[in-house]
Amino acid sequence: MPADKVSLTQAVRGNLLTLQRTATTIDQTQTRLSTGLKVNSAIDDAAAFFTARALDNRASDLDSLKSNIDLAISTIQAALDGIDAITDLVQQAKGLASNAKATGDTNERSTLAVQFNELLSQIDSIANDSTFNGINLLQASPDNLDVVFNEDNTSNLTITGLDTTTASTGINLGVAGNNFGANANIDTALTAISTALVTLRGNASTLGSNSTILKTRLDFTQNLVNTLEGGSGKLTLADLNEESANLLALQTRQQLGLNSLSLAAQSERAILSLFG
Repeated sequence: MPADKVSLTQAVRGNLLTLQRTATTIDQTQTRLSTGLKVNSAIDDAAAFFTARALDNRASDLDSLKSNIDLAISTIQAALDGIDAITDLVQQAKGLASNAKATGDTNERSTLAVQFNELLSQIDSIANDSTFNGINLLQASPDNLDVVFNEDNTSNLTITGLDTTTASTGINLGVAGNNFGANANIDTALTAISTALVTLRGNASTLGSNSTILKTRLDFTQNLVNTLEGGSGKLTLADLNEESANLLALQTRQQLGLNSLSLAAQSERAILSLFG
């Protein structure tokens, strides 16, 4: 036999192959422990890897849509806050008109008329200031709010803006006619105020209903994202307790294999020495 050629017995060769397989498995287990994943690439499990990736991608898309739904809810809330403030001002305007009718003093009526007109100006200011994220649902020529619920835009909701200014296209409140000089002028204002309050309640109800729909969709989307992420995790996440136990068992097996290999080598040397 050539001096540079090593001859291995079947037992030694078997021990070496077993040690090699154990070392490979230890490397895989350590990778799982370090990444927290039992499927790190398509090599580990192609079906699980690509299915999990598809689930994660959809979860990510829906998570982005969830943020938009949340913004839409805040936009509606800004409009509802505006309507609440405008309703308070309209109620104050009603009080001023009622006080004007209760007095016969022309100067007092004129003063109340100025205050009434100032309230109308503030109503318009609030409507124009009820903007969130660049969307105003209350201004004259109000914006519409389009909300998308799924990735391919086949599920959506359009929330139509509601002009809540004092213009005729809105709640239709005109300035105090003739400075409330005649009862007829005041009665006209009070009638318009009553109609405006009904309109405001209707607008608040409409926006509130839309907000409820969006909150329901937001909860649904969040639950769906959780389900998708959970499904992906079941396919790819490692059980760290199980992997730690496996690593300990493999390291023990590796040590036993090394001991066995050492004993086998010693036995061979002992046998060869008999023929020395």
